Amino acid sequence: MTAAETNTVETAKEEQAVRTQKVGKVVSNQMEKTVVVSVDYVKRHPIYHKRIRRTSKFMAHDEQNTCKTGDIVRIEETRPLSKNKRWIVREIIERSVEI
Repeated sequence: MTAAETNTVETAKEEQAVRTQKVGKVVSNQMEKTVVVSVDYVKRHPIYHKRIRRTSKFMAHDEQNTCKTGDIVRIEETRPLSKNKRWIVREIIERSVEI
């Protein structure tokens, strides 16, 4: 490879590496290798400018089935893995406390 080709490959890897990440709470882990993650965000009402809390749910791939309900996890965007799964669990930030 020439220097120009190597530089192009490195630039392509850097561009590809930028993927959206979100932090949320696991609300369901009843499927095999899949968890449902709830992500909260705040937006302003367009007229009244009051802050409104909204929730989105994402299905994420959990390869080792290590996530439990209540865990705080970081998910990352990835290629489509199934009909509804486009996210993968990157790390478990905080474990839930079992009583």
